[in-house]
Amino acid sequence: MERFCLSLRGVKSYQMRDSARGFCVIPGGFWGFGSDGADVMRILVDGDACPVKTEVLRVASRHGVAVVMVSDGGIRPSACPGAEMVYVSEGLDAADNWIADAARPGDLCVTGDIPLAARVIAAEGMVLTFAGELLDAGNIGPRLAQRDLMAAIRSADPFHRGGGAGFGKAERARFLQALDRILAQAGH
Repeated sequence: MERFCLSLRGVKSYQMRDSARGFCVIPGGFWGFGSDGADVMRILVDGDACPVKTEVLRVASRHGVAVVMVSDGGIRPSACPGAEMVYVSEGLDAADNWIADAARPGDLCVTGDIPLAARVIAAEGMVLTFAGELLDAGNIGPRLAQRDLMAAIRSADPFHRGGGAGFGKAERARFLQALDRILAQAGH
């Protein structure tokens, strides 16, 4: 993967090219480096099916943390300063691949995708689920096993009516509290 910097009308932009997945442009200079060149925390959001996009933007702007929303084009750009949109080419797991490749130690990923969470944790990032559960190296293994078991059950019984729990006010509140706590503990 090739990463380089260019300037468009005085605005710093970073572009990543990957011949297998196309390219993405992140305008605004929030690639995640402070003025001294040190890494700063970013929130990487798996944006296509994220029910808490607005909450992430609100809490992150209050704490002064950059947000990178990654999507295959199905969401509108955010007017929030500090929020960057990355549109990846359509395809199975294209957004997940971009997030996993871009994740650095200390980044926070907001996702409901357990395999993506495992990849971010392997890159020494943190993961917060939409329901407000913080995933780490200690609990990702059992979550992956549970996901694989449920996938096997669904494939063995085509009439199995499973599905996730609903997402309501209680889950949204739990997510907001967890995100606020994580950013406060990180010193933001």
